[in-house]
Amino acid sequence: MQHSRDCCSPASPKNQSRRNWLKTSAGAGLAAATAGLSVVPATSFAASLTEEQRNAMTPDQVIEMLREGNARFRSGKMQSHDFLAQKRATASGQYPAAVVLSCIDSRAPAEIIFDTGIGDAFGARIAGNISTPDLIGSMEFACAVAGAKLVLVVGHTACGAIAGAISGVQLGNLTGLLQQIEPAVATTVYDGERTGSNPAFVDAVAQENVLRTVEAIRKNSSILAELEKEGRIKIVGSMYDLSNGEVTFLS
Repeated sequence: MQHSRDCCSPASPKNQSRRNWLKTSAGAGLAAATAGLSVVPATSFAASLTEEQRNAMTPDQVIEMLREGNARFRSGKMQSHDFLAQKRATASGQYPAAVVLSCIDSRAPAEIIFDTGIGDAFGARIAGNISTPDLIGSMEFACAVAGAKLVLVVGHTACGAIAGAISGVQLGNLTGLLQQIEPAVATTVYDGERTGSNPAFVDAVAQENVLRTVEAIRKNSSILAELEKEGRIKIVGSMYDLSNGEVTFLS
């Protein structure tokens, strides 16, 4: 399905329809103001983003916001979140700055490792952080309808799904999921032992899988690809290190 530039322009009828849909389905009431939050909320995620604050940000500023949240997480100096206040502030509207596609691994919760609160980012999780048509559709909603500025794919070290794909694990519906990771196994450049029991190879494949997922999102969504071409969003990959808590942005 092809979409012209006009389909996503602020004044177009289609975009107006999306906005109307957002008002009725996702809500468009004003979230609580973030105390002391400038256009680039470099040091505070404690209150939910307002529409004005989110809309004023560039994709690069959203990336920097997440970098700084991860730095707070690693230093143990995370923001003090009043989740009940954030719940109340976002009940009638939400203005997330990013949509994060990450693995279901219990050790890699995106909201915590980026020190975000309720209403700051859409979250999508699936084993091996792969893209599927339904997930891509969700990302299109997040960006083209709800106004998120960043699609961030987060892989991680010691990923069990990656190790399973390398080892050719077969288990019910998991079999088909792991098969989607196998192309990353084949294209990963690595000179050592290419097995699922080699942590270094698993991590190398995990990074390759992230990059392939980023490209798959661009290839399979003309809407997101066009928004990125226009500079309205960025589609970026990253890797989370379970050992030191650091997120490294890849692109």
